[in-house]
Amino acid sequence: MKKILVLIACLLLLAATVTGCSKESEPKATDANKPAAPAATKLVVGATAKPHAEILEVVKPILAKENVNLEIKVFTDYVQLNPALKDSQIDANFFQHIPYLDDYNAKNKSDLVWTVKVHNEPMGVYSKKIKSLDQLAAKAKVGIPNDATNGGRALMVLEQAKLIKLKDGVGVTATDKDIVENPQKIEIIMMDAAMLPRSLEDTDLCVINSNYALEAKLNPVKDSIVMEAKDSPFANILVVRPQDKDKEAIVKLGKALQSPEVKKFLEEQYQGSCVPAF
Repeated sequence: MKKILVLIACLLLLAATVTGCSKESEPKATDANKPAAPAATKLVVGATAKPHAEILEVVKPILAKENVNLEIKVFTDYVQLNPALKDSQIDANFFQHIPYLDDYNAKNKSDLVWTVKVHNEPMGVYSKKIKSLDQLAAKAKVGIPNDATNGGRALMVLEQAKLIKLKDGVGVTATDKDIVENPQKIEIIMMDAAMLPRSLEDTDLCVINSNYALEAKLNPVKDSIVMEAKDSPFANILVVRPQDKDKEAIVKLGKALQSPEVKKFLEEQYQGSCVPAF
């Protein structure tokens, strides 16, 4: 009887050992067994520092939730941004308005396209020498941007301020040769847009894009003598190569740039110097 009991005990011990080994051999449910999440899509967007790169910083966490890794590449000279996009150094750019893009495409045999409108940056007239246009002396030196569309736009601002009169219908393509009336004989000086804030010491007035005014710590609402109408047609846009327009990451970026978060940021951060265009 003892031998039988010993034999049964041995058999039970053997069965327990085999069962234990069997359980240990089964794969455990771990994170390593779960399907890997798809890799985030990297998107490199070129922009000028203010306000464009700041707006993109607001967008960055929104896109991260959409599995898009946004890399912001800041350019100090906006003239380089369209060539960089055309040459595929970046995936998109954010700095320009539609007339500037149209002019670039026409002059460079390019076919870059825009996807969404984001904000308007009203141009302003600034001076360190006078507080109002009534104080402007004859033959005053007035600086404006030297690129085609922003130069014409600046002349339109000077016409709005009643300092000059342009030929009818010239619009944004205007140059100083299109001035038909100049009662105070102001001297128009064309220069790189980024240089205008620094040229205020040497000129009587400068017409400055809001992004460069902001970089120079000028408040377009408080510091400008004259400000372009906020509903101007020069909305800043997101621009891409035509084959990328409908890519998922680009569409997500466009939606994020027109999000409530961006609208709130524009209204609170810039208080009239940059206004939503959506």
